[in-house]
Amino acid sequence: MTKYSLLSLVRNAGRGHRDWREAWRSPEPKPSYDALIIGGGGHGLATAYYLASEHGLTNIAVLEKGWIGGGNTGRNTTIIRSNYLEDASSRLYDHAVDLWEGLSRELNFNVMFSQRGVMNLAHNEHDVRELRRRVHANQLNGVDAEWLWRDEVQAFCPVLNCDPAARYPILGATLQRRAGVARHDAVAWGYARGADRRGVDVVENCEVTGFIIRNGEVRGVETTRGEIRAPKIGVVTAGHSSVMATMAGLRLPIESHPLQALVSEPIKPILDTVVMSNAVHVYVSQSDKGELVIGAGADLYNSYAQRGSFPVIEETVRALVELFPFTSRLSMLRSWGGIVDICPDASPIISKTPVRGLYFNCGWGTGGFKATPGSGWVFAHTMARDEPHSLNAPFTIERFHSGALVAEHGAAAVAH
Repeated sequence: MTKYSLLSLVRNAGRGHRDWREAWRSPEPKPSYDALIIGGGGHGLATAYYLASEHGLTNIAVLEKGWIGGGNTGRNTTIIRSNYLEDASSRLYDHAVDLWEGLSRELNFNVMFSQRGVMNLAHNEHDVRELRRRVHANQLNGVDAEWLWRDEVQAFCPVLNCDPAARYPILGATLQRRAGVARHDAVAWGYARGADRRGVDVVENCEVTGFIIRNGEVRGVETTRGEIRAPKIGVVTAGHSSVMATMAGLRLPIESHPLQALVSEPIKPILDTVVMSNAVHVYVSQSDKGELVIGAGADLYNSYAQRGSFPVIEETVRALVELFPFTSRLSMLRSWGGIVDICPDASPIISKTPVRGLYFNCGWGTGGFKATPGSGWVFAHTMARDEPHSLNAPFTIERFHSGALVAEHGAAAVAH
């Protein structure tokens, strides 16, 4: 930061930032639009952005009941990877990684994408077989993936406990070097600003309370700020998707669960990759501020509450200390919860619905953040053309009738 920008920051802070230009407008909603996006998180904002930038639809609005990025976008652990097992999954997530790599340049906004690599640890012979199988499947699909044996794991991540006598000995790990982390709020802000500059109305504090449906076709929504008409509506509300579906007379095959995470007090840079373990059941990375960002599984109880339970935190910390004994001396700085919606096959729904003009993007479970640009890109295509892109064709609602499920419980066993 130059001395001039620092002086500007201090000067404007003293005035309460009254003269700062907003990154995006705060418009009043219009009576009608060509399309509406319900949900102002990363996926919803990305959808609006790509509808405008890729398909030329600019008379659209994003309706957010709270503030931009205040839901799951701001409550996740920001891990990005594409090393999923099934062909359909790896292709969709790898398209997202491709977009992540150019996203800061595309949005002219630094989303702080750090390709520090993601390791998935193997602690027994079964883990080794399954993870090596995933590496081979990834390589066949053009996804970067490699196998590391214990000595290579230790060299790549020296602070990891690789003692063969450990309770959960590390036999090896997968590594995706293109994977990493990004800054969650910067992603939301970048897409919001990019969409706004293309004419999209980003409307905060506007809760949708009902759908206007006539003769099996959506006509608009009822909101806390009045009725808004539109012939196309995309719903991207994460853990509240089942609530929105019920408003439209639909029942989706999803369950909502609280998902917890926590961060430690800041420490010096010590972990320059992301470490995940299904068997020990924890994953961890280090933020730019020095905090260890820690997470594990979803709470077993169905709930729409953005909080969790102490036993989940206790078990997560136990798992962390197994892998990184030095963390036993750290204090927890804060914890939080989000709401994840999970499909029976642990894969998302990106689809048209039986109501004409109504589309749903949901069911991402614990891995939605990593898919943000890819999800918005294919959902925009689906809404603009009223048909799925080849990348999201396997993820339509029809798969629950045909039985062509995209089973990803193995690759998504640890919440991340």
